[in-house]
Amino acid sequence: MRLLLVSATLALIFTAPAHAAPKPGAHALDDVRILSADDMEGRAVGTPGGAKARAYIVKRFNEIGLRPQGETFEVPFAFKAGFGRETKGVNLVARIEGTSTSDKVLVVSAHYDHLGVRKGQIYNGADDNASGVAGLLAVAEAFKARPPRHTVLIVAFDGEESGLRGAKAFVANPPVPLDKIGMNVNFDMISKNAKGQLYVSGPGPQPYLKPVLEGVARTAPVKLMLGHDTDIHGKENNWTQQSDQGPFATAGVPWVYFGVEDHKEYHQPTDDFATVPQVFFKNAVTTVVTATRALDDDLDRLNRAAGR
Repeated sequence: MRLLLVSATLALIFTAPAHAAPKPGAHALDDVRILSADDMEGRAVGTPGGAKARAYIVKRFNEIGLRPQGETFEVPFAFKAGFGRETKGVNLVARIEGTSTSDKVLVVSAHYDHLGVRKGQIYNGADDNASGVAGLLAVAEAFKARPPRHTVLIVAFDGEESGLRGAKAFVANPPVPLDKIGMNVNFDMISKNAKGQLYVSGPGPQPYLKPVLEGVARTAPVKLMLGHDTDIHGKENNWTQQSDQGPFATAGVPWVYFGVEDHKEYHQPTDDFATVPQVFFKNAVTTVVTATRALDDDLDRLNRAAGR
């Protein structure tokens, strides 16, 4: 009996892969916990906390095996803040080569900055937007494990909380021609909703997106809701310009945005990792990974439908 057990054990050892790749999204909770820890000091643009968060994301890019779009991942930009003060931000841009001959590029994004420290309180921004960065990294892991059809730019934007500054800088000086960007898929706040609902905005003004996103919704492990992309319920409920997809939409680039509705921790110092409902968040990450894959698979047809 002992010999049989030993033989079986040896068989498992020699037939199992030596370094099985982790499932995409396996690090998502750790990514949120680390990015929203007190030592990140709220990740405000142009601060040491923002630089520390940026260093962590670069480390994760390297662990995943990403390559920079340019010479380095870092793409600096500057803008005028209050009282004309110049503030410097840094976007992070990685590239994953596609397998098809299409010249369309998919930009997947999330902002990593938050509100910093105010009146001695740290605004950790676990949902806003450590959660979106974790989703971005999960998509990168998925596309490295099984390459996308189209070349994908994985972009972590800075300065979103200061007026979409990083996204505006990217669109104003894109690393590829703007007409080659087939779509922007943006994640901002994907981890907290008491009803188990995650919204996807975009198909209202871009109805050609609806069949793909409805198909994802049918099998999603969260309640994936389409909406918040028109003024039908008031301009304040139209999210088109309320996160980093806004500059892409203004430039005529097709876009999709994933996020939850506002909650009591939104822009409060209580937006901490401890308040993240872990099961919902894991299911939300699975959903955005699946949806991004579906949009990549159908990107050429979607662009033809958009007249691009």
